[in-house]
Amino acid sequence: MSFPTTRLRRLRRTEALRRMVRETRLSRDDLVLPLFVVEGRGVREPVASMPGVHRFSVDRVVEEAKEVAGLGIPAVILFGVPAVKDARGSGADEASGVVQRAVAAIKASVPDLVVATDVCLCEYTDHGHCGIVADGDVANDPTLERLAAAALSHARAGADVVAPSDMMDGRVAAIRRALDGAGCESVAILAYAAKFASAYYGPFRDAAESAPRFGDRRSYQMDPPNAREALREMQQDLDEGADALMVKPALHFLDVLARARSRFDVPLAAYHVSGEYAMVCAAAERGWIDGPRAMEESVLAIKRAGADLVLTYAAKDLAARLPA
Repeated sequence: MSFPTTRLRRLRRTEALRRMVRETRLSRDDLVLPLFVVEGRGVREPVASMPGVHRFSVDRVVEEAKEVAGLGIPAVILFGVPAVKDARGSGADEASGVVQRAVAAIKASVPDLVVATDVCLCEYTDHGHCGIVADGDVANDPTLERLAAAALSHARAGADVVAPSDMMDGRVAAIRRALDGAGCESVAILAYAAKFASAYYGPFRDAAESAPRFGDRRSYQMDPPNAREALREMQQDLDEGADALMVKPALHFLDVLARARSRFDVPLAAYHVSGEYAMVCAAAERGWIDGPRAMEESVLAIKRAGADLVLTYAAKDLAARLPA
């Protein structure tokens, strides 16, 4: 009876062997935790559609940031939920806005934690769209000025990274000009370069109170069937001055992420979005899957496809279980 000389199972026999030959390693340094900031004091309210996720007032988000840093997670990204919204998203660039105050407070208390901010108008507009609406449509060029003003206000508050997520054409160039012109040239831009019009954003819209009041976002976010176009978007953002690129959602666009990894030699991020996170939580609550293992497999798949950074609501749970 003959046997193959190569038996791939030999290196799977023990946990120590498996660790030694792993091709992809998930580290705490790969993780970025999204945080929602609201007005008020002493607020730590759960988001019903995302188990384990909360909305925080500025004082409580500082406490959360300290815990995050203690777990070895290097970065957070902030999303603001203002008390008052209007058609132009005035709260997006207010110096005393909820995100601006949160950035300043976190950097004062946890200076080594990297603070990124989402730059978009959808959380701040009463219509829920990502830009200025004119004649029933989102107007690209008038929106650029508002986005640049918001990014600059975040930078002045102390943000290390600004992350435009609106998908307007030319937004990275507008933001880069505004930052550099104001002496904020050291602030990095993480561009949501390939953000698709996905069905997996629902729980986020609950948390951010940002669902569109009319229509949808398919006229400016990317069409899910298109992968080659995603690479064009990413190249354009790099040409305009982006320092890092993001694919969103992550799990359902791993092919786009893998193509980007083979083409671009820049840091790549991927957003493990609210719907992807909530599906695992829901199945785990029903006893259908092992929740912690499934969540780790999900994030590991994103890393394996080529992401350097993974934005995930599971960051704290993962960090607590990952080796130092």
